[in-house]
Amino acid sequence: MSERDESAIPAQAPAGTSPGARLARNMMFYTVLRLLMVVALTLIVIGIGRLAGVDVPVLVAAIISVVIALPLSMVLFTRLRAEINSDISAVDANRRVKRDDLHRRMGEA
Repeated sequence: MSERDESAIPAQAPAGTSPGARLARNMMFYTVLRLLMVVALTLIVIGIGRLAGVDVPVLVAAIISVVIALPLSMVLFTRLRAEINSDISAVDANRRVKRDDLHRRMGEA
Protein backbone atom coordinates (compact mmCIF):
# COMPACT_ATOMS: atom_id res chain seq x y z
CA MET A 1 0.00 0.00 0.00
CA SER A 2 1.14 3.50 -0.68
CA GLU A 3 1.22 6.20 1.98
CA ARG A 4 -1.90 7.71 0.47
CA ASP A 5 -3.83 4.42 0.82
CA GLU A 6 -2.73 3.87 4.42
CA SER A 7 -3.90 7.30 5.52
CA ALA A 8 -7.50 6.44 4.60
CA ILE A 9 -7.65 3.43 6.91
CA PRO A 10 -8.66 4.20 10.51
CA ALA A 11 -6.17 3.48 13.27
CA GLN A 12 -6.32 0.04 14.85
CA ALA A 13 -7.60 -0.49 18.36
CA PRO A 14 -5.09 0.10 21.16
CA ALA A 15 -5.30 -3.55 22.21
CA GLY A 16 -3.97 -4.55 18.80
CA THR A 17 -7.11 -6.39 17.76
CA SER A 18 -9.24 -5.32 14.84
CA PRO A 19 -12.78 -4.10 15.48
CA GLY A 20 -14.09 -7.14 13.60
CA ALA A 21 -12.18 -9.55 15.84
CA ARG A 22 -13.34 -7.70 18.96
CA LEU A 23 -16.92 -7.79 17.68
CA ALA A 24 -16.76 -11.54 17.04
CA ARG A 25 -15.23 -12.19 20.48
CA ASN A 26 -17.76 -9.99 22.30
CA MET A 27 -20.71 -11.48 20.40
CA MET A 28 -19.55 -15.00 21.21
CA PHE A 29 -19.09 -14.08 24.89
CA TYR A 30 -22.52 -12.39 25.02
CA THR A 31 -24.20 -15.40 23.38
CA VAL A 32 -22.56 -17.87 25.77
CA LEU A 33 -23.54 -15.73 28.77
CA ARG A 34 -27.15 -15.56 27.62
CA LEU A 35 -27.29 -19.32 27.01
CA LEU A 36 -25.81 -20.01 30.44
CA MET A 37 -28.39 -17.66 31.96
CA VAL A 38 -31.21 -19.58 30.26
CA VAL A 39 -29.81 -22.90 31.50
CA ALA A 40 -29.43 -21.56 35.05
CA LEU A 41 -32.93 -20.09 35.04
CA THR A 42 -34.33 -23.36 33.68
CA LEU A 43 -32.75 -25.25 36.57
CA ILE A 44 -34.08 -22.66 39.02
CA VAL A 45 -37.64 -22.95 37.62
CA ILE A 46 -37.47 -26.75 37.82
CA GLY A 47 -36.10 -26.52 41.37
CA ILE A 48 -38.82 -24.10 42.50
CA GLY A 49 -41.40 -26.40 40.93
CA ARG A 50 -40.05 -29.38 42.84
CA LEU A 51 -40.06 -27.39 46.09
CA ALA A 52 -43.71 -26.55 45.45
CA GLY A 53 -44.46 -30.21 44.72
CA VAL A 54 -45.05 -29.65 40.99
CA ASP A 55 -43.21 -31.53 38.26
CA VAL A 56 -42.38 -28.82 35.69
CA PRO A 57 -41.49 -30.22 32.23
CA VAL A 58 -38.08 -29.13 30.97
CA LEU A 59 -39.53 -27.55 27.82
CA VAL A 60 -41.97 -25.44 29.84
CA ALA A 61 -39.18 -24.40 32.22
CA ALA A 62 -36.96 -23.50 29.26
CA ILE A 63 -39.68 -21.34 27.68
CA ILE A 64 -40.27 -19.55 30.97
CA SER A 65 -36.51 -19.07 31.31
CA VAL A 66 -36.16 -17.55 27.84
CA VAL A 67 -38.95 -15.08 28.64
CA ILE A 68 -37.27 -14.13 31.92
CA ALA A 69 -33.74 -14.05 30.46
CA LEU A 70 -34.50 -11.49 27.75
CA PRO A 71 -35.18 -8.47 29.98
CA LEU A 72 -32.76 -9.72 32.61
CA SER A 73 -29.88 -9.86 30.11
CA MET A 74 -30.75 -6.35 28.91
CA VAL A 75 -30.17 -5.11 32.46
CA LEU A 76 -27.26 -7.34 33.52
CA PHE A 77 -25.19 -7.14 30.34
CA THR A 78 -25.62 -3.44 29.52
CA ARG A 79 -21.88 -2.77 29.41
CA LEU A 80 -21.17 -5.71 27.11
CA ARG A 81 -23.99 -4.68 24.77
CA ALA A 82 -22.55 -1.14 24.67
CA GLU A 83 -19.15 -2.58 23.72
CA ILE A 84 -20.77 -4.64 20.95
CA ASN A 85 -22.55 -1.54 19.65
CA SER A 86 -19.29 0.43 19.56
CA ASP A 87 -17.57 -2.48 17.79
CA ILE A 88 -20.35 -2.54 15.20
CA SER A 89 -19.90 1.20 14.69
CA ALA A 90 -16.14 0.76 14.23
CA VAL A 91 -16.62 -2.05 11.70
CA ASP A 92 -19.19 0.05 9.81
CA ALA A 93 -16.86 3.06 9.80
CA ASN A 94 -14.00 0.92 8.50
CA ARG A 95 -16.22 -0.49 5.73
CA ARG A 96 -17.41 3.01 4.84
CA VAL A 97 -13.83 4.27 4.56
CA LYS A 98 -12.83 1.33 2.37
CA ARG A 99 -15.91 1.76 0.18
CA ASP A 100 -15.29 5.50 -0.22
CA ASP A 101 -11.64 4.82 -1.04
CA LEU A 102 -12.70 2.27 -3.67
CA HIS A 103 -15.19 4.72 -5.18
CA ARG A 104 -12.52 7.43 -5.20
CA ARG A 105 -10.01 5.16 -6.93
CA MET A 106 -12.58 3.97 -9.47
CA GLY A 107 -13.35 7.60 -10.30
CA GLU A 108 -9.64 8.28 -10.95
CA ALA A 109 -9.32 5.41 -13.42
